[in-house]
Amino acid sequence: MGMVPPCLRYKVKEALMQKVAVLGAGAMGSGIAQVFAQAGFATCLFDLNESLVQKGRANIEAMLSKGVARGKLAAEEKEAALARLSLAWELEKAVVGVDCVVEAVPEQLALKQSLFQQVSALVSESTLLATNTSSLSIAELAQAVPAPQRFLGLHFFNPPPLMQLLEVVRGPQTTDEVVEHALALAQRLGKTPIVVRDAPGFASSRLGLALGLEAIRMVEEGVASPADIDTAMVLGYRHPMGPLQLTDLIGLDVRLHISEYLAATLDEKRFAPPALLRQMVAEGKLGKKSGQGFYRWTDGKIKDA
Repeated sequence: MGMVPPCLRYKVKEALMQKVAVLGAGAMGSGIAQVFAQAGFATCLFDLNESLVQKGRANIEAMLSKGVARGKLAAEEKEAALARLSLAWELEKAVVGVDCVVEAVPEQLALKQSLFQQVSALVSESTLLATNTSSLSIAELAQAVPAPQRFLGLHFFNPPPLMQLLEVVRGPQTTDEVVEHALALAQRLGKTPIVVRDAPGFASSRLGLALGLEAIRMVEEGVASPADIDTAMVLGYRHPMGPLQLTDLIGLDVRLHISEYLAATLDEKRFAPPALLRQMVAEGKLGKKSGQGFYRWTDGKIKDA
C-alpha cells in the first residue's frame, strides 16, 4: 500500500478563520502574508515602521508579478490578492479583531516573547497564535501567552509561496482542537502539513542543519568545492538544491544561530558550528542577502562559485 498523504491522515474541522495578521515584513513574513492573501484571507502585514512594511508589500507584488509573467497566476488573481492585503506599523491596528496571528520576526527568544506579550493584551483568548520559528522552543515562547493552549508553531519554508511543506509544531499545552484548526488552515493554504512535537530543531531544521553543517565541514576540510558538493546532492540524491546553496538562501547568520541553539539544547558535538561558518558570518558573508556566501550573488542569482 502506498504512503497516505499527510493531509489525509488527520480528521480536521472546517477552519473558521477569515482575518490574519503577519508580524514581520521580511522575506519570510512577506511570503507568508502572500500565501494567506492568495488563499482568500484578509491579511494585515505588520512591521516596526512604514518603510519596512512598504518594502514587504513590494516584495509580494514582485513575486505575484513573476507568477503572472510565467503563466502560473492570472492577472486578476494577483490584483485580488493585493486587494486583500493591508499594511500596519502600529501593532494594535494590525492584530485587533483578527482570527489568527503569525509571528515571523528574527530568531531571538526575548524579542518573540515580548511581541507575544503585547499581542496577547490586544486579541481575544480565542485568537490562534502561531510562531514561524524554525528551532526555538514552543514551550518557552508560550510562556508569554496567557492562554498557551491556543499557541503553536507554523513553520513555513522559504520561499513560502512556492514551498509545499508546513510544519505544525505542537507545544506541551497546545490542544487537539487547535492542532486540528491548524491542519485545516494548512489545507486552505494549499500546503501539506506534518505534525511535530516541540523538540529542538523540530523535524525539518534538525535534519536540514545536520546536512548543512557537514557540507560546510567538507568545504573547510577541502574535500570538494561548494558547487561540487551541491551537485552531488542534487544529482545523486535528487535534492532540489544543494545544502550550501540552501545555506546561502537561508542566511549563514541564521544557520549559525540555529546551530548554536541546537548545540546548547540537544547535542554539543553533533551541532557545534564549524569554524568556517563562524568566520564567514564575522566577515559579513551571509549568503544571498549580502551578495556573498558560499557563492557570489547578483540580482538574486548565483554569479559564480
